[in-house]
Amino acid sequence: MTTIQIELPDATAQAARAAGLLTSQALARLLNEAIKRRQAADALLSIADRVAEAGIAPMSMDEINAEVKAARAERRARQAKDDDSSRS
Repeated sequence: MTTIQIELPDATAQAARAAGLLTSQALARLLNEAIKRRQAADALLSIADRVAEAGIAPMSMDEINAEVKAARAERRARQAKDDDSSRS
C-alpha cells in the first residue's frame, strides 16, 4: 500500500470532503477511472494514424453519436446480464 500526500486549495478540499471524495476508496475509484479514460484515449490516438493511412473516411457527428449510443446500450445490457448472474 502506498501513502500519498497532496496539497489542495482549502475550498477544494472542503468540497471534496463534503462529497465523500477524500476517502481511500473514493480516491482509488477516481484514479482508476482516470487511468481507464487515459488508456482509452491513448488507444484511440494510437490507431488514428493507421486509420488515416488506410484512407477511411471521417465519420459524421450523427454516425459518431449512433456508435456511442450503441456502445452504451451494449455496456448497459452487459452490466444488466452481469448483475442478473451475480444475484443467482
